[in-house]
Amino acid sequence: MADVEICDVRKSFGATEVLHGVSISIPDESFTVLVGPSGCGKSTLLRMIAGLEEITSGDIVIDDEIVNRVPPKQRDIAMVFQNYALYPHMKVFDNMAFSLKLAKIDQAAIDKAVHEAAAILNLEDYLDRYPRQLSGGQRQRVAMGRAIVRKPRVFLFDEPLSNLDAKLRVQMRTEIRELHQRLKSTSIYVTHDQIEAMTMADQIVVMRDGYIEQTGAPLDLYDYPNNVFVAGFIGSPAMNFIAGEVRHSDGRAEVVAGDGTVLGEVEANGAAAGRPVLYGMRPEHFVLAGENEGLPMDISVVEPTGAEILVVGRLGGCEVQIAFKERHDLRYGQRIHLKPRPGMAHLFDQETGEVLR
Repeated sequence: MADVEICDVRKSFGATEVLHGVSISIPDESFTVLVGPSGCGKSTLLRMIAGLEEITSGDIVIDDEIVNRVPPKQRDIAMVFQNYALYPHMKVFDNMAFSLKLAKIDQAAIDKAVHEAAAILNLEDYLDRYPRQLSGGQRQRVAMGRAIVRKPRVFLFDEPLSNLDAKLRVQMRTEIRELHQRLKSTSIYVTHDQIEAMTMADQIVVMRDGYIEQTGAPLDLYDYPNNVFVAGFIGSPAMNFIAGEVRHSDGRAEVVAGDGTVLGEVEANGAAAGRPVLYGMRPEHFVLAGENEGLPMDISVVEPTGAEILVVGRLGGCEVQIAFKERHDLRYGQRIHLKPRPGMAHLFDQETGEVLR
């Protein structure tokens, strides 16, 4: 396997620059996920690693070798696409064996490699079928099997689960993670789904508009976001943001919302009194309080999911979502009172969106 270094990489289409000096270090045997909204540049970056897009400037280094000018077939990389890209006229065995036949590997070695990959992916009973005779999940396994037989240095996944239904996506992301752990491969995975990123990654790279917003372990990004974008993008439901300003009282700092609601004591982190801030709080970091204490919220929506109850309402003049693990009897129009869990609030500058630490 291999480590991958992306060093100040830029990409332009004509006069329009779409990647602006991206640098990422991807350790050997790690599972790195590039995540962000559509148009952020994550798939373009993946294609540049694969050699399918030219680099405008910067370097891509695999195992200490700069591969900018190395043709895709010589980079020893395997890519799994969103649309599977299987040959419809070939059976599963031939689809998986195709790259080895092109490389003129002897038939005995091809048979061994395909059957080993089929065993890993539970495809042994489907080798004589055509892609049209398979389910979406089975086709995706075939696409992964075609990559596995090559034993590449790096696996690239370009939104491979986008075409699957919700239940199958959950199953397949578990299988991909298990496959990674078994093969000890260096894997780079692109998705716009932050749940996939959180559950699969060793390292997440959050991208927006061709820039990297933050890189880190999943829980580090969840607990310590650098800015409003990362805080709102990582986590489902998203973090709540309430606009207010800092007020100092008796040696303490607190945030007062626009409607005068005192949201609670916070670490001021150098914020001067009167500074406009966004008070960030995860939905699960509120607890139900007694009738005459805490922050009042009028319920507008109640969404029971089974594992938790999601409640939508207005607090401090802003719409917020609250997640309760307990099964409270809540209903539309009811007024409840909430307490923020101590030490869980995040403060962001209103103008820049950057965290105040």
